Amino acid sequence: MITGMQVKLGRTALGLSVRALAAKTDLTANTINRFENGSDAKGSTIQKLQNYLEEAGIEFIPENGGGLGVRFKK
Repeated sequence: MITGMQVKLGRTALGLSVRALAAKTDLTANTINRFENGSDAKGSTIQKLQNYLEEAGIEFIPENGGGLGVRFKK
């Protein structure tokens, strides 16, 4: 499962504000802010964020000794 920090990194890489991401995912900006700042979120909320960011070209990197991260898909 992705983390709030990965959402923040992916959102920033795409040049999206929290409000813009909220509009694109039918979530509230407060929900996204809370998750990005370390609060828990529902699985369905996390899935919506992950689906949108992946469709927009973000790839989530699992922890593999170097830490969690994101990058643009090739």
